[in-house]
Amino acid sequence: MRNTLAIASRELTSFFYSPIAYVVTCLFMLLAGFFFLTVTFQPDQPAELRQLFTVIVWILIAVVPAISMRLMSEELRSGTIEPLMTSPVSDLQVIAGKWLGSLAFFILMLVPTIAYVIIIEIHADPDYGPILSGYTGLILVGGLYLAIGSFASTLTRNQIIAFILTVFTILIFTIAAALAPRFLPNSLAPVASYLNVNRQYDDFSKGLIDISNIVFFLSAIAFFLTLAVKALESRKWR
Repeated sequence: MRNTLAIASRELTSFFYSPIAYVVTCLFMLLAGFFFLTVTFQPDQPAELRQLFTVIVWILIAVVPAISMRLMSEELRSGTIEPLMTSPVSDLQVIAGKWLGSLAFFILMLVPTIAYVIIIEIHADPDYGPILSGYTGLILVGGLYLAIGSFASTLTRNQIIAFILTVFTILIFTIAAALAPRFLPNSLAPVASYLNVNRQYDDFSKGLIDISNIVFFLSAIAFFLTLAVKALESRKWR
């Protein structure tokens, strides 16, 4: 556990030395802020952030892969993967540490959006239940996308390819999963619907925290992190 946290701390620190991290954060805040001011923070809108959270989930499809694309790809490109793999840490600790570090950075990226909550509080009386559940859902969605990105970045030393692979995989669990039930037999349609990340997040945006939704995200995160570990292990035999 100590090794995992040490790797996570190192990974989190590295983001603050990466210009890409600042560009991604600024882009995220600009997009979220624009939608908040033009749609959410309007006289005819309810005092809630549900619409904003729904848009942010879509924004994360591009933002999170930009965060995760360097997790392992940079180690592979620079050659620092060799000393890392020969150090007294397991492959699981490496993957888990990098994922935790990137998740911590993602959560920090969400912190400025609390300003929107404060603005709504000043001008109205918001229900904090859906707001808290919405943030919980965003963290789970971000954690899943980062797990997918961790796996993709373990497959290649090219960060652009890792980015594209991550976006493509996320689109399978969003757009493809949403459209698939229209073309699948009735027996398979519920499976595709269940794999739809946006559908799983929808309850969080409504203020509902369902155990089944949490199990989905945690299971999917564990699945992709396991794939990342296996992919990293396979490099020892190349």
